[in-house]
Amino acid sequence: MKKIIVAAALLLAAASTANAQTVNAGKYTVEGTNIDGSSYSGTAEITLASETTCVIEWETAGVKSTGVCMLNGDAFAAAYVLEDEMGLIVYQVKGDGKLDGSWTITGKDGSGTEVLTEVK
Repeated sequence: MKKIIVAAALLLAAASTANAQTVNAGKYTVEGTNIDGSSYSGTAEITLASETTCVIEWETAGVKSTGVCMLNGDAFAAAYVLEDEMGLIVYQVKGDGKLDGSWTITGKDGSGTEVLTEVK
């Protein structure tokens, strides 16, 4: 019985390690939908700022915005400023270099979607 418990614990530890998510610093393509349902595209770049935080910069439709970001498990979140408004986006980290997100911005009802795909 003791061997079975140890084996189960080792399997659980191995599965947890295998499922650990990461977000790489670098360039990403951006594909998204606005709150009104229209689409947009562009680029983003993630730069490490410390051991626990990063900076993300987007450029979509000729407009640049910057935010602070962090990873927590398989959630990758960023608070950002777009022109004069503050926003928040939360991505789910996928295993294939993609971040699948939902965002909102102050003063607007609803949310938009966004997918970041790492440029390799």
